[in-house]
Amino acid sequence: MGADFSKHPIGTGAYALKEFVVGEKCVLAKRPAKDYWGPEAYLDTITYIDHGDDPSAHLAALASKQVDMVHEIGVESLPGAERLPHVVLQELITAQTGVARMQVTQKPFDDVRVRQAVQLCMDQRRLLELAHRSKGEPAEHHHVAPSQPDYAALPPRRQDQARAKQLVTEAGYPTGLTLTVALGAADAWHIAVMQAFKEMCAPAGITLNLNVMPGPSYWEVWDKVPFGFTSWTHRPLGVMTLELGYRSDVPWNETRYANPAFDQALDLATATIDVNARRQHMAVVQKILQDDAVIAQPFWRSIFSATTKQVQGYATHPSLYHHFNGVWLA
Repeated sequence: MGADFSKHPIGTGAYALKEFVVGEKCVLAKRPAKDYWGPEAYLDTITYIDHGDDPSAHLAALASKQVDMVHEIGVESLPGAERLPHVVLQELITAQTGVARMQVTQKPFDDVRVRQAVQLCMDQRRLLELAHRSKGEPAEHHHVAPSQPDYAALPPRRQDQARAKQLVTEAGYPTGLTLTVALGAADAWHIAVMQAFKEMCAPAGITLNLNVMPGPSYWEVWDKVPFGFTSWTHRPLGVMTLELGYRSDVPWNETRYANPAFDQALDLATATIDVNARRQHMAVVQKILQDDAVIAQPFWRSIFSATTKQVQGYATHPSLYHHFNGVWLA
């Protein structure tokens, strides 16, 4: 506890930390074969260069061949990367996503009709087109992705703004409802998707205001605001995400959702090892979460890495892990 990792790094990988300068660079050096349990790595050193948070700086470094790779290219930078003749782009559809989540313990989201109305306003395929260049696949309001082996296919949910407006009226808002969604500005697609969703809500009598805040500021309140748009990373199995975010009383349950029937169904899914049998339980789990409408989920997004053509053996990981022990330069 309290150790300085930069001075006393501990690890078992193919590379060890050689140099670390905050805000500038990090250099990894290949471990001797006797000190590493796996096959010998190809690269002698790997240097990370800090270009800050500006995507254009990352793209400029790649264009000038200052770097061999940008491990994550944002969707907004794709047109520029695609124009570079010496660059290879990798795309991978993942369980990376964002959810417009509603806290069921706070008004007006304590009324399921309001939550269902918000869901019904959403056209996932159109949002994917507008906010992420159609790179990915539509989501289904239950936070389990087709790329995850325990996913169960359910009948698709369609946008129905007329029904949404009816539900808003039935919930006690005949003249309409004003909501504010909090979100971070760190990822441009977050803003794009919520701006487009704002337009989709209007015909249902829902005025959606966007409270855009700096990324770090959002993460200070992500589990506290009544309505927020939160990014979630990829996990290998759907049950992993559901256990973290939707089971009653777990620390990351940002919706404050607590449904014993959901918990029991998730118990069965988690305890079932055979993946085909698990899907049967997951169909129940996913349907409960859909019907309780605690999230409006636009899409599962593709992620992108960019390398020069010299880089060989690299494969983009869905969680953007850096696996370089089998990478070499041609």
